[in-house]
Amino acid sequence: NIVMAAQMTDAHRRFLQVLMSNGLTEGSEARRLHQHCCGTDKVYYAHDKLDDFISTINSHLQPLFMQIRKGISQDDGRAHYAVVNLAETGVTKMASDYTEIELELFRKTMELIVLSENGFASSTDILNLADQLKTKKMKKKEAEQVLKVFVEDKWLSEKNGEYTLHTRCIIDLEQYILSNYQDVARKCNICHSLAIQSQVCESCGIGMHLPCVRKYFRGQTEPRCPKCNEFWSCDTPGI
Repeated sequence: NIVMAAQMTDAHRRFLQVLMSNGLTEGSEARRLHQHCCGTDKVYYAHDKLDDFISTINSHLQPLFMQIRKGISQDDGRAHYAVVNLAETGVTKMASDYTEIELELFRKTMELIVLSENGFASSTDILNLADQLKTKKMKKKEAEQVLKVFVEDKWLSEKNGEYTLHTRCIIDLEQYILSNYQDVARKCNICHSLAIQSQVCESCGIGMHLPCVRKYFRGQTEPRCPKCNEFWSCDTPGI
């Protein structure tokens, strides 16, 4: 029945349309949408076959250099899905939506976040960058406005004046960040996706997402590194 499975149906098309208009879709929402689309278009539905359903869509998106990708929220570890344009890499994806100076501010902000210890950059540090842009200097007020737009467009997220990369941004720019910041960008030792907010083993240097840390050490009396087995000296949250 392989031929059947690989065919795009109206359910697949409907699913893809909603995903594209959402920008970012949380996992449980994607599962509901999968059921809804199959029901609406009378296509065979199996609740545990979302991944197969998506790979069928992906095989048809391939010639268009697009792909539905799955990513992990750095906050709570939940899965999210986004449609990614593979033809453009890195920040060029954003070029049609922003001016050159705005992109430079984003690039510098992203760098601060990637190079930081905890995966956050403070608004003070980001606004200080605005004075030093090569394209042209940006006033603080103006920079604040631009940051607001980056948050609205799901490239950044903000909590108490601290900025980090939005899940959508991580899904979209993961390859770019891993290849451009090879020395510092880490993949999570547990889920193997890019870890922006992570804890790092003081002995061997592997990193883990906070949600993965919580999951991995749950129920362990003495947390030990999954790689080198040394005592995990970071403060493990919520365990």
